[in-house]
Amino acid sequence: MTDGLALAFLGTFESLRMGPTFARGRRDERAGHVRNLMISGSLVVAQVRGPDDPAAFRARIAVRAFGASEWARAEQDLAGQARFAADLLAGRMPPGIGEIFAEAGLSLVPLSLDEVAMDCTCERWPMPCVHLAAACYALARTFEEDPFAVFAWRGRTRDELLMHLRELRSASAVAAMDAVADGGVASAPPADRPDDLDVAAFWGLGGPPALVPTGARPGAVTRPDALLDQLDPPPLAHDGRPIVDLLRPAYRALPER
Repeated sequence: MTDGLALAFLGTFESLRMGPTFARGRRDERAGHVRNLMISGSLVVAQVRGPDDPAAFRARIAVRAFGASEWARAEQDLAGQARFAADLLAGRMPPGIGEIFAEAGLSLVPLSLDEVAMDCTCERWPMPCVHLAAACYALARTFEEDPFAVFAWRGRTRDELLMHLRELRSASAVAAMDAVADGGVASAPPADRPDDLDVAAFWGLGGPPALVPTGARPGAVTRPDALLDQLDPPPLAHDGRPIVDLLRPAYRALPER
């Protein structure tokens, strides 16, 4: 996916049909003549010194950062797609992420040079000069090595994006739990089922629902070891046996309440 973004980004500049300039820029970038490339907000700054240059020149490439409402829309769409959210939260760039931004009316890479501002301290004409061409290839390489750099170029750092996705996923999970809880309160139990069910049956431990003995206090457990089945088993074992299996005889020896 990042290779696709890098190619799309380079395609925008190579569409200028400045073959010799970009061929030289590609060679200079591969030879390591681009130094200290930094992405700050929507601005990329690099120091470029070709083999024939007396000094390094500063090349700058800028795009418009997405606004807060645009990022909110894109992040909402990303959080709503479990696969995209899971990959991003795990630090991976999922394939097809450009489509999510396209559905939000956005493009991670500039679609035309009208969206890009460039300058270089060499002040050579025409623009982009060979230094800017080299900086473009260095930026494309950065996108391949660090996929989150393309988000940073559009105004959202990796940490900010992941924090917002976690918050959105958490809010969605809470809303889903509230909806289930509201549904449970609203629905009445069937008339032919007793209201006071055994706690073990409530937790889906198998077997027919058992009634709480008459006179027992609400929530009483009739099987002492049922508590072990109500909680997630701890990841502990002794001599190859789960700790829950070792504890069960002791629980069953307790007097019933």
